[in-house]
Amino acid sequence: MAPEPSPTVQQLLAFYLEAGVDCALADEPIDRLAEPDSATIAAPREAAPQRLVREMPAAPPAVSRSEIAPAPEAAIASAREMARTAPSLEALRALLENFDGCALKHTATRLVFCDGNPQARIMFVGEAPGRDEDIEGLPFVGRSGKLLDRMIAAIGLDRSKAYIANVIPWRPPGNRTPTPQETQICLPFIQRQIELVNPDVLVTLGNPSTQTLLSTREGIMKTRGKWFDYDTGTRSIRAIATFHPAYLLRSPSYKRMSWQDLRAIAKELEKAGTPSS
Repeated sequence: MAPEPSPTVQQLLAFYLEAGVDCALADEPIDRLAEPDSATIAAPREAAPQRLVREMPAAPPAVSRSEIAPAPEAAIASAREMARTAPSLEALRALLENFDGCALKHTATRLVFCDGNPQARIMFVGEAPGRDEDIEGLPFVGRSGKLLDRMIAAIGLDRSKAYIANVIPWRPPGNRTPTPQETQICLPFIQRQIELVNPDVLVTLGNPSTQTLLSTREGIMKTRGKWFDYDTGTRSIRAIATFHPAYLLRSPSYKRMSWQDLRAIAKELEKAGTPSS
């Protein structure tokens, strides 16, 4: 029986990497299974006398800006009071620029407040900005934003005839899901934004914004396409949920259902006296 050929250097390296060996501990190979040579064993060195060293107190850990934010309860109360007093969208944006109650502000590049026409009769609300939105300071400008543009164009609208915002106006680090506390802190601002825009139709995009604004715990599969009444305190606005464009990019088979929602939105706009085209 012929002996197996010796592995090449590349094969050995691949084997070592797979086994977890990723660094060399010495310039020369060492046979750690060989018997130690007693003659080469060095005599133990006499222990040096211990010196008394005065221990210095450890420096306090650095406090990040995100840890400076007030307690959630205080931040929510402050957000409610600030949002309630905003007389206009411009004032509301200025308040958000100076609001330090949400730690997301200190990790985001910039505030993402809105895009579109404040006089529009339809308002779209997503969950939070992503990387592209954080860079440009506008909601829905990445791949999902381009799909949203095509969705509203399908019913004869564009950004000059729609108003677009998010529940959370700052990008969470790494596009992570906002925490319930972060959502509750930002909620009064988007609620006031809806009041000031005062649209005829409110469209929530995706599960998080739907559950937050429409006070439902059901998933988007059950809530999409259904009409809700969103109460601003002074008026009831017709509201409907549909899929988030980012979800449609991952699951294009649901675009047909989204198209059905868009047709229902167009009919509601016509009923409200705002033709969609």
